[in-house]
Amino acid sequence: MKRVIFLFLMMVGLGVAANAQQNKMPTPDEIAKKNVEDLDKRLKLNDTQKSVIYRYTYEQAKEQAEMIKRQQAGTSREEDVDKFYKLQNETSKNIRGVLKGSQTTEYDKIIEERLSGKSAKNKKKKKKGEEEEVESDIKGLLSAPPLEKQNQ
Repeated sequence: MKRVIFLFLMMVGLGVAANAQQNKMPTPDEIAKKNVEDLDKRLKLNDTQKSVIYRYTYEQAKEQAEMIKRQQAGTSREEDVDKFYKLQNETSKNIRGVLKGSQTTEYDKIIEERLSGKSAKNKKKKKKGEEEEVESDIKGLLSAPPLEKQNQ
């Protein structure tokens, strides 16, 4: 009886481990819906904008999924990297064309946050009177200024 229970638990454990190993990539549809939802939260999109942006992001996600599959299969080409970024830039440009006034400004902020790795969820709330640290230029990459020689 103990062996049966032990074998049953082993089988369940192996099944759980096998499912955990499967890294399912989201479908282009799921990616496009998530992008539209995220943008709608910040930009307050109307139905037409949602529809058009969904179409752009769906096409981008579909193309990029094909490139990722080729990369995983080991059949990727060097021009895929360029195409990947070109596709992102083109989609972003098309989305800007759909947005109006202040939405475009907010969209640029969203893109900047994504590129810098920051998100609205991860931002630290600053206390009253504290200044927010801004890392939008290359100052952090520059070497320290040379020390002045002391003539004493």
